[in-house]
Amino acid sequence: MFHRIRRRAKGPSEAQRQFAEVFARMQNQVPAGFAGQSAAPEPTERVAVVDDFLPPELRVPSHDQLDGRMMPWKQPLVLDGEMVACAECGEYRDWLILSTRDEIWLRCRAGHQQQETRLDTAWYNRHAGPADATHATFEDCLHHLGH
Repeated sequence: MFHRIRRRAKGPSEAQRQFAEVFARMQNQVPAGFAGQSAAPEPTERVAVVDDFLPPELRVPSHDQLDGRMMPWKQPLVLDGEMVACAECGEYRDWLILSTRDEIWLRCRAGHQQQETRLDTAWYNRHAGPADATHATFEDCLHHLGH
């Protein structure tokens, strides 16, 4: 059986010969529409360069230009199956979550702050929405968020 297969494979098949003939005839042909084009593009009118960046008053500062970010968290915060409560007053909902210098801080409505080591910046970035405002001071941001 293998002898028969090897015998057949010695020369090109009829289909391969036909393809080689057609390929040889088409070798130096150029498709219609391509023959009249020149290699160098024609000079065009000069286009004015436009600055595509937003004006400074509309630009959002990057993360390295901010001292931190914060977001409200109205519902109870559950970490590792345990509800987080304020260490001083026992409040367990209506948090402000602050992200600054790769640390996460929780601030209750009474103004007590505690660092939460079980959260990281990646968690904050997953749960925070887009920033709706930037503020010059921490107090301005607290006032904006209603605390």
